Amino acid sequence: MTFSNDFLVPQIPVLEKIVRPLIIYIFLLVAFRVFGKRQLGELTPFDLIVLLIISNIVQNAMIGDDNSISGGIIGATTILVANFVLAYLTFHFPRLDRMVEGEPTVLIQDGKILHDNLKKELLSETDLRRALRKNQIDPDTDLAALKRVELDEDGTITVVRKGKLAR
Repeated sequence: MTFSNDFLVPQIPVLEKIVRPLIIYIFLLVAFRVFGKRQLGELTPFDLIVLLIISNIVQNAMIGDDNSISGGIIGATTILVANFVLAYLTFHFPRLDRMVEGEPTVLIQDGKILHDNLKKELLSETDLRRALRKNQIDPDTDLAALKRVELDEDGTITVVRKGKLAR
């Protein structure tokens, strides 16, 4: 079995193989930050379809006309290095971390649903009630027992109940 040179050698310049994935990586970071936390939590079938379509759309933008093994390795390495650098920077610079990750959004405070915050996060009260039930909370009877419910940066719901901690 013989391989052509095109199979191993990048078909576009190495610098372009590095810049293309970086641009797409930065674009996707910004896009997912702008479109909100809801997209990052539990995936609905619709969310999964959107992610699959996006990955297919940006694939060609990242690799161009290059299907070589080395071109794929260069592109993948670029994404891994960019992700490592971003993790390093957000760890060392909390302000950057807040810019990239965002901050939790309080959905319930002292048993009261904050409808403006639900609207800001594009969550319906039905979505909130479903999330509470998944946390073993009856939204019809247990709201008064909740100190705070937050939508975390990763799209998960965190529940803090009222009352004292056991010592």
